[in-house]
Amino acid sequence: MLDEMTSIEASGTWRLVEPPARTRPIGLKWVFKTKKDAVGIVTKHKARLVAKGYVQWQGIDFDEVFALVACLESVRLLLAHAACQGWAVHHMDVKSAFLNGVLQEEVYVEQPPSFVLRGHENKVLHLVKALYGLRQAPRAWYTKLDESLIGLGFRRSASEHAVYLRGTGARRLVVGVYVDDLIIAGSNQVDIDTFKNQMKATFKMSDLGLLHYYLGLEVSQTEAGITICQSSYAAKILETASLTDCNSSATPMEPRLKLSKVSSAPAIDPTMYRSVVGSLRYLVNTRPDLAYSVGFISRFMENPTTEHLAVMKRVLRYVAGTLHFCCHYKRKKDPQLVGYSDSDMAGDIDTHKSTSGILFFLGDNTITWQSQKQKIVALSSCEAEYIAASTGACQGMWLARLLAELKGEEANTVTLKIDNESAIALSKNPVFHDRSKHIDIRYHFIRECVEEDRVRLQSIGTTEQLADILTKALGRAHFCEMHSRIGVVDEQHIH
Repeated sequence: MLDEMTSIEASGTWRLVEPPARTRPIGLKWVFKTKKDAVGIVTKHKARLVAKGYVQWQGIDFDEVFALVACLESVRLLLAHAACQGWAVHHMDVKSAFLNGVLQEEVYVEQPPSFVLRGHENKVLHLVKALYGLRQAPRAWYTKLDESLIGLGFRRSASEHAVYLRGTGARRLVVGVYVDDLIIAGSNQVDIDTFKNQMKATFKMSDLGLLHYYLGLEVSQTEAGITICQSSYAAKILETASLTDCNSSATPMEPRLKLSKVSSAPAIDPTMYRSVVGSLRYLVNTRPDLAYSVGFISRFMENPTTEHLAVMKRVLRYVAGTLHFCCHYKRKKDPQLVGYSDSDMAGDIDTHKSTSGILFFLGDNTITWQSQKQKIVALSSCEAEYIAASTGACQGMWLARLLAELKGEEANTVTLKIDNESAIALSKNPVFHDRSKHIDIRYHFIRECVEEDRVRLQSIGTTEQLADILTKALGRAHFCEMHSRIGVVDEQHIH
């Protein structure tokens, strides 16, 4: 608590003043937390002074709220690009980041509990800078950080505002931002060290060295490449579900399994079910082999029954047998961005909607995957594949733009591989008007992409369609073959 108060007072966060008329100061409270690493070892005991921001009214106490967070697709693309280029990725953390944000509004708070100045008990604190808990604090911090990085010569990415770029060629420096965490990648170690010193001169920073733990992802950097894993997180999920020592399963789901939301089986505790499914959804960030099965069990969170619980436990048993599976990004010269798009046909027996599977590689490295139920009912397999391809085209174009900015080049044409000839024909030419006129106009976006050569469609055999693992439950042999081909490997077998 003393360290926190020293940090706050050193940054000139507030001024002690008489309480203004018709103003109700916001209360403060202390929040205590133990910070742990990937294996659960306590690394820091932390005391944080937090404002009770829940009493603030929008339009009176604040106008806008915003926190800069990078989506994990961007993080994986940055790590895969760094691995291909042979770059080292470093990690820095801003100490008490929100205390650096300068407030635009008039905000008054009470004096902190246990730190009320004797003889000035009736006075309040006028905030000059933000405190944690204030609704506008994240936005104030982002404004300060953005101004600082641009002042250091960086340019904000147009495709991903959490990525900043500086220099060209061998002097290229890339910085990814997630609130107060910075990941730094580049080929020139001198430039990285210079940037670290510049940031230390601007903010109070913790230099965490090479990136090894970020947003729950365990990152390993070796000469062979970069590995991202969540084995410790997966073990915690099994512990929560009381399945730590369970018998493992070779696949996460039975092939051709169909379940309905309407079930006559006994109901179960929905809180426990939702908690485990929510945890599994975060595990999917490094496990594309789980994307379909976790998406499937997510459909039943409203009223889960013992039938749905059995399927969830099958997924957990598969996780138990594959704790150390991870995504491994290898070094590769001039890697190309290649995507796969696939769909099943009316796989959901309740709504008869299809499931789209989207998979993108940078060279041999899997960087993004998506298994999602489509928003409309498709009347044919051609239409279902066409909708999936349109979604894949949107994702591919964004990835291509972001990758081009990381490289400092022009965006290349994206290759998208589809195993349905009718969908390819419909994408290239508006020839099947009677069959396609009912399709939502937004899905015809892919035609424009193909005409302007921003997306190139390629026909691929069904056996070579890697996105198949994202659209349905596969048999054991086919599933094991597929998960190795999409880049999911056992971390213990990487040399």
